[in-house]
Amino acid sequence: MPEERAVLRREIEALGDWFHNIDLDGEPTAPNHFLGDYPRVKWRRLAEAIPADLTGKSVLDIGCNGGFYSIEMKRRGAARVLGIDSDERYLAQARFAAARTGQDITFTKLSVYDVGALGERFDVVLFMGVLYHLRHPLLALDLIREHVAADLLVFQSMQRGAREAEPVAEDYDFWETDHFGAPGYPKLHFIEHRYAGDPTNWWVPNRACTEAMLRASGFRIESHPEEEVFVCRPASVPYGAGAVYPALSGRTLSSAEEQVS
Repeated sequence: MPEERAVLRREIEALGDWFHNIDLDGEPTAPNHFLGDYPRVKWRRLAEAIPADLTGKSVLDIGCNGGFYSIEMKRRGAARVLGIDSDERYLAQARFAAARTGQDITFTKLSVYDVGALGERFDVVLFMGVLYHLRHPLLALDLIREHVAADLLVFQSMQRGAREAEPVAEDYDFWETDHFGAPGYPKLHFIEHRYAGDPTNWWVPNRACTEAMLRASGFRIESHPEEEVFVCRPASVPYGAGAVYPALSGRTLSSAEEQVS
């Protein structure tokens, strides 16, 4: 009915600007999205990389935004879907979209840096479009690996720079520097001010950096179904318990250093 559609349109608009374009009973939440029908255009290219049947599985959607991916996971039969975000506006949108589509999903305010407080591991973890908004991106990946990722990680990040990853040696001599300038060397581009008008865009990796960060955090990349998407599983953490200071480089601490540390 035209009257019902008008009411729904007003309810959608009352929740503010949407970043996720979700079809709610034929009414799109972000019909004029600058990326088109986003994130469905991306979902079409990666959907087959995620099990079609998630019956009995638990899913954690980190940075759930308006709830598009959470809803798709529930539609695949996931027993439990938890969406977390640090933005109350997005959480309100996600709750509205889930209710309107008839999906029983829990949404709560939580930072990726606090996922350890959940006290549980999830069969599927979605970490889509969040990394480049974080001031401490590698820490976030470390925490996901340590606390919540039980099996499958579906990761996506905006990427800029070289699209091809060049082979990287296990080690380089101190005086070797040419590899740092190679286009396919892992690079994490820092944004001091804004990018695309967004002050929350902090770090943008190239493809080589994305892959290297995932590996360094203890994830094995199993597939690359879409340019920005990597499907991973937990593996051993290659460098122990993360960053340490000072870097020993094989030497032992002096007694003075031991007292400081």
